Amino acid sequence: MASQILFFVLAIAAIAAALGILISKSPVTSALWLILNLFCIAGLYLTLSAQFIAVVQVLIYAGAIMVLFLFVILLLNLDALPDIRRIEWKKVIAFSLGMGVLAFLTFSVAASLDVLPEASSTAAAVENGSASRLAEVLFTQYALPLEIIGILLLAATIGAVVIAKRKPV
Repeated sequence: MASQILFFVLAIAAIAAALGILISKSPVTSALWLILNLFCIAGLYLTLSAQFIAVVQVLIYAGAIMVLFLFVILLLNLDALPDIRRIEWKKVIAFSLGMGVLAFLTFSVAASLDVLPEASSTAAAVENGSASRLAEVLFTQYALPLEIIGILLLAATIGAVVIAKRKPV
């Protein structure tokens, strides 16, 4: 029951963070909302007993990729960093409480309609969530998409280096 409540709280927080990404006017603030979203998704993976995927989510996406995004945003000097003193804490607390109430109401409705997600068994999670099983599926069934993503990431890296090395006119 506690894992199901945590699932709904994290799901509502992830949706709220996604809306924050879209609504934010500053690219730096939008990137920070994206980091919150990625941590919420990692928490959702933990509630589904996929510990390996959750750790990879935090290390690769919330760590390395977001540092790269923030570096590019600051390199392009799109906007100054947000001033922490201008944050209206009453709005932050009200937003957090509102999201908590929304998560609780969503959980209550889902429980009354009997549509709560089923907790996976530990044996199935260990079998399907292990690094060796994930690697087996990734390098056999999804080998071509993996190679295409690798080529796209290489092209994006080369493009970023070319843009960064360009001499200002």
